[in-house]
Amino acid sequence: MAKWLRGLRSTAEAANIPAFSFGRSIRCLHQYDTIQAIPREATGRGVSARDRKIGRIPAVVFPQSLLDTDDSKRGVSRKQLLTADRKQIKSILDSVGLPFFCSTTFQLQIRAGQGSSTLVESGRVLPLKIHRDEETGKILNLVFVWADDGEQLKVDVPVVFKGLDNSPGLKKGGNLRSIRSTLKLLGPAENIPSKIEVDVSKLDIEDKVLMQDVVFHPSLKLLSKNETMPVCKIVATNPVKEPQSVPAEPQPVPA
Repeated sequence: MAKWLRGLRSTAEAANIPAFSFGRSIRCLHQYDTIQAIPREATGRGVSARDRKIGRIPAVVFPQSLLDTDDSKRGVSRKQLLTADRKQIKSILDSVGLPFFCSTTFQLQIRAGQGSSTLVESGRVLPLKIHRDEETGKILNLVFVWADDGEQLKVDVPVVFKGLDNSPGLKKGGNLRSIRSTLKLLGPAENIPSKIEVDVSKLDIEDKVLMQDVVFHPSLKLLSKNETMPVCKIVATNPVKEPQSVPAEPQPVPA
């Protein structure tokens, strides 16, 4: 770790970055990687409203196995009721991007209280849901699952497309029709990608990419009943219809 920091400091010095800016960059990186939270003892709408009023977001973290309907598959409960800092969560959302927030794992540190140095529990987590106010869009609650190495997770991973500039079909004026915006994957937490890149650089008009054609880590399983369903397709632009000519009315024959 010290060697890594020395390397970063050398880079900063070479770029003539002031020492205080370098330190601030390291702190921002740490804040980005680690979500800070504190336990939430009480529940209820009134308690949650008071937490939000002071800049805290109610949250919960638990093992994904608790979602299993089969009781025999449920592991030991690590459920924790928490609150997180609203400004930090907003900063992370702005940095990662909303579509990728729920497919990106983060380090979580649970402190004994606000400003406390006592660490209650820590580990990797994956955001599962964001509950927002329908009118204002403000975050009301966050749901996380533990994402320790080896933990089997089900994740809806966003699909992004690359090679758009080289697609023969798009060069001819065709359009890219996105059919699936996410793919549901099952696999170990450490191999879950934040996004899935689909290459369309060789697609011509009417060509498509099927779910079974998408490449990802071999430890991951695609959860789909029909893997021959297309993820995207290049479609022809609808031709502009020429206005039909109106036949001229017959002229009367002179007597």
